[in-house]
Amino acid sequence: MNDLTCIIIGGGHVGLGALKAIKEKTRKMANGQRIRFVLLDKQPGHVRKVLMFRPAVGKEDIMIPWTHYEFLEGVEFVQGTVTFVDSGEKQIRYKDTQGNDARIRYDLLVVAVGSVVRQPDSDQGGISLTDLQTAADIRERWRANLQQAVGETNPKERKRLMTIAVAGAGISGIETSAELALEMQKEASSLGLNPSDISVYLLSAQERLFMEGPEKVGRKLDQILSECGVTVLYNRKVMREEAGVVTLNNSDRLQVGLCIWTIGLIPNPALRTMGLPLTPDGQVLVDESYRVQGAPGVYSIGDCTRVVDPKTGKADRMRCGEGGLQADRLGKIVKADLEGSPAPVHKSVMDFFCIGLGENRGLVWGRKWGFDMIITGKFAWKFRNLAWDAGSKLL
Repeated sequence: MNDLTCIIIGGGHVGLGALKAIKEKTRKMANGQRIRFVLLDKQPGHVRKVLMFRPAVGKEDIMIPWTHYEFLEGVEFVQGTVTFVDSGEKQIRYKDTQGNDARIRYDLLVVAVGSVVRQPDSDQGGISLTDLQTAADIRERWRANLQQAVGETNPKERKRLMTIAVAGAGISGIETSAELALEMQKEASSLGLNPSDISVYLLSAQERLFMEGPEKVGRKLDQILSECGVTVLYNRKVMREEAGVVTLNNSDRLQVGLCIWTIGLIPNPALRTMGLPLTPDGQVLVDESYRVQGAPGVYSIGDCTRVVDPKTGKADRMRCGEGGLQADRLGKIVKADLEGSPAPVHKSVMDFFCIGLGENRGLVWGRKWGFDMIITGKFAWKFRNLAWDAGSKLL
């Protein structure tokens, strides 16, 4: 029999998980076919996107070379950007790093291009935490502000230079503001500034934090953030930042040295040129076993996909945890489809969230059978780190 080619588009958490699961599940297939695996990504390594706030705070390197992963042995790597999926000819078109057009034929294709950070309009100012470059820019700007504050004699201007606004209070905004406040306090102290003069405002358009869970979890998060030095302002939406002034929806103004946008995720816009069936929001349409409608041999999972539990009608959130479980199940689905046997179907998971709030600080919340579980402190921080490592297949 001829060998099969399986292409994974996207080397993020979900793409890596899918490749690992499919490779493991199909290793001992008895039909004599071997599978050639190709991983296509625009980056030269795996970027730990859930840790994007880390290089905005310190110098942590969150890119892992593909060669680090033992399970990627024998996998071919192609660096480029997919432009179209021709499901009729079973080939993908992409642009390589030099901008040249190229094509690869596939038998199996997994679309795992994920999501991108939602950005404000260009005239709203500030800087979005979108990628490695903007993270580095954020770090350089707040550090430069603190260094400038050392010699500033005007108390109001010095205070402005030591103030940051984080617009958007989802998990990314919560984790970013907590780590920034703690690191800025350390830097201020080392420069001879008063660390208590550091101000980090987290602006929430909602009436409380963590709308995904109970009110008591939101209150606990507010308490821990306050201990870190973060002030949460509720029912406050940032309208724009201009010349160091943040204007809020109630016309209040904040004098800041930097405004950082963390206003959520949208499905990867690149999907709109690929020729796949999409929802109005831009997610790929799949059946209960992640098969793309009208595209034989093509599967899609993760943030870029509308995944719905057929029993409950509940759609998975755009989160690393859900995508990782989808990836594990996809390995079994592909094996079943190749063997012509019944494939597993999607099942929703229990509500479970873990949030990092700076070193040795964190919060874990889960709900099962109507009961809430809340863990805070060092154990929650360790659990969050384990979750980050598990998502990047480092465990």
